[in-house]
Amino acid sequence: MHRRTIAIIATIVLIGVALTLLILRTEPTRTAAGEGAAEVGALEYPRGPHGARLLSNGPLQLEVTIYEAGVAPQFRVYPFDATLKPLPPKDVALQIELHRLGGRVDRIDFQPEADYLRGTAVVEEPHSFDVRLTARHAGRSHQFSYSQIEGKVTLGPDQVKSAGISINTVGPREMVTTLDLPGEITADQTRVAQVVPRLQGVITDVLKKEGDRVRKGELMAVLNSRELADAKSAYLAATQQLDFTRVTVEREESLWKKKISAEQDYLEARRAYDRAALSRKLAGQMLVVLGVPSDALSRLASAPAETMARYEIRSPLNGTVTERHVTVGEAVTAEEGIFVVADLSSIWVDITVYAKDLGAVHEGQAATVTSTDLGIEVQGRVSYVGPLVGEQTRAATARIVLPNREGRWRPGLFVNVRLVREATTVPLAVSAEAIQTFRDWQVVFVRYEDAFEARPLELGRNDGQWVEVLKGLSPGEQYAAANSFAVKAEIGKLGATHDH
Repeated sequence: MHRRTIAIIATIVLIGVALTLLILRTEPTRTAAGEGAAEVGALEYPRGPHGARLLSNGPLQLEVTIYEAGVAPQFRVYPFDATLKPLPPKDVALQIELHRLGGRVDRIDFQPEADYLRGTAVVEEPHSFDVRLTARHAGRSHQFSYSQIEGKVTLGPDQVKSAGISINTVGPREMVTTLDLPGEITADQTRVAQVVPRLQGVITDVLKKEGDRVRKGELMAVLNSRELADAKSAYLAATQQLDFTRVTVEREESLWKKKISAEQDYLEARRAYDRAALSRKLAGQMLVVLGVPSDALSRLASAPAETMARYEIRSPLNGTVTERHVTVGEAVTAEEGIFVVADLSSIWVDITVYAKDLGAVHEGQAATVTSTDLGIEVQGRVSYVGPLVGEQTRAATARIVLPNREGRWRPGLFVNVRLVREATTVPLAVSAEAIQTFRDWQVVFVRYEDAFEARPLELGRNDGQWVEVLKGLSPGEQYAAANSFAVKAEIGKLGATHDH
């Protein structure tokens, strides 16, 4: 019984050893560098001693990688014989063709360096192409090929339509670069009048209020002024004195001509008359300065006594009463502002121009003024750029004059002002909505038949609608514009790789 147990145990051990040897023989040989087949989850192709793609053709094997550590992407190819023994790079002549989407073919030659062959040209992104290698070694020619896919997906017409993807064509575009600045609607200060009494007195009547429309010369308020009454009295007294001296000079002139009185008496009467005429002229000018019409001076003597102190305050221009600072019975001074009248048929848009933007703003510049509150957008031009920068705001003021005959623009309203920096036609541009971020690139997804591929771009100016393309596209190429993010999402589902 004991011998039988020992035999069973020995049999089990032998079976275990046999299974272990079988597993070891079937597992691929690996090196510290990653030699052997790719691990689960990686790209499925044979790998060489350096962990890169291994291509075999009879007695020649090539390990191909795109090297990017600290240099522009370049091919490095390690040559081996059939047993993976390294071959001298100088003994192998090599050329690679990269067949890209759209028919472009890049040809790259190689030169020996260290233990590999180095490509003499940069491998441009994206690294998505069909690769064809031609190698010559020991008098024999060898052909290799494989495909490398990166940032690429196939979408049929129905998929493109259901995703709402629109297709645009690369070509020239007129681009308008702009500058957005804040602005405020203000009254045109050349059309604003501060109404002052010019006389001190007491307000007896107020006929206008804020918001009233007035015509030039229209009565706005009435003032009772002792100063005006005194001035009118002085004028009437001067008129009376002038009449008296006129009679005197006429009498003295007659007596002198009849040799009854001396010439000196006549001359003295003439001087008195001239002084009286001057006094009345000055008194009349004073009344005109105070606002009494010159054609009303001749009627002062016959005017009712109660009108002597009545002073009428009238509008100096056509416009709207924007401010009123007076009530009936209020005593006012000569310089006190009691009304503000503004002609709002024309308004100013005062623009805040920050110091960093001053070089981009100039007189005559086209502009668009927008009020989101009113839903209004109008065109205009800069008519003035202030020469000073505010000490506190560090900004200057620019101005646009806009017509406002319908009265839609109201002083105090904040607006946005978009100034045109430059309008130019660029050779190549794509729509701004087409630009997506892929890896660390700015890309559009070019389309050839049913294939879409991420194309890295070097971009220039941007006007918000179009983006200038400096490098990466050719005229006539098609790309995903609206809903281009749907293409990016589909590529993401495939698991975008960057395995070289």
